[in-house]
Amino acid sequence: MSALFQIKVHDRPLLQAKPFIKWVGGKRKVIPEIIQHLPANIKHYYEPFIGGGALFFYLRSQGALMDGMVTISDLNLRLIRTYRAVRDNVDGLIDRLMHHSVNHSKDYFYEVRAQDVDSFGSDLDVAAWFIYLNKTAFNGLYRVNKKNIFNAPFGKYTNPKICDVENLRSCSSALQNVRILHRYFDHMRTEISEGDFVYFDPPYVPVSVTSNFTSYTHQGFGALEQTLLRDMALEFKEGGVSLLLSNSDHPFVRELYSEFDVRRILVGRAINCKGDSRKAVGEVLIH
Repeated sequence: MSALFQIKVHDRPLLQAKPFIKWVGGKRKVIPEIIQHLPANIKHYYEPFIGGGALFFYLRSQGALMDGMVTISDLNLRLIRTYRAVRDNVDGLIDRLMHHSVNHSKDYFYEVRAQDVDSFGSDLDVAAWFIYLNKTAFNGLYRVNKKNIFNAPFGKYTNPKICDVENLRSCSSALQNVRILHRYFDHMRTEISEGDFVYFDPPYVPVSVTSNFTSYTHQGFGALEQTLLRDMALEFKEGGVSLLLSNSDHPFVRELYSEFDVRRILVGRAINCKGDSRKAVGEVLIH
């Protein structure tokens, strides 16, 4: 286990927080691999592609990341507003999710999906919309088109757990005193310095047409963005910033990060195009 947990665990009850949404490329299954590459000391923690937040919630549940500043961010504004609602008013969010749970049906799903979520003035309403659809859409897939319209179909679940009260409360506790920002990943570069740690978990380079589930934002994330991310990672590495980066095991990725240590891992993925054939796939950890 990483030295981080040998010296940074605090004397307080451990949380049981885990991701409150499903997310393509979630990291819960590879936490044991990831923590082997964490530094012994972290001044400030940054995660600019927060997604489901598996690593963040794991570390906070272990009592880590309690001393320095913690910043999580993403370009998906709906996701960020959802995190803020969980942090700032979990009771109000639970009430709204209970309402969705009582009314849940196929027709209700499509009625909620059709709502203009970006017109909602309240983060609570955005979060309830986001979590409800995440828990009831096909395979928990969050997918938008180029107009930023959520278009995942109804999932035929017998009894989906729309509102996990205990976990939402644990996640709210874990998010206290955490900066939650809506911003592009490279907007953090001027505030990060030696001794900080950054975990990059960007939309992956697709290894095939059917694996291309990277439409988490309507802007997309292509070769240009992957290259910009590599350039920033090089800049951080040369400046004494500790970092770890995840991506697919693809020749383009290996060539892009030829100046880094690249380690292959196998990950069982729960979401794919057809919802079947769920076998282990190759990914890489880069540092």
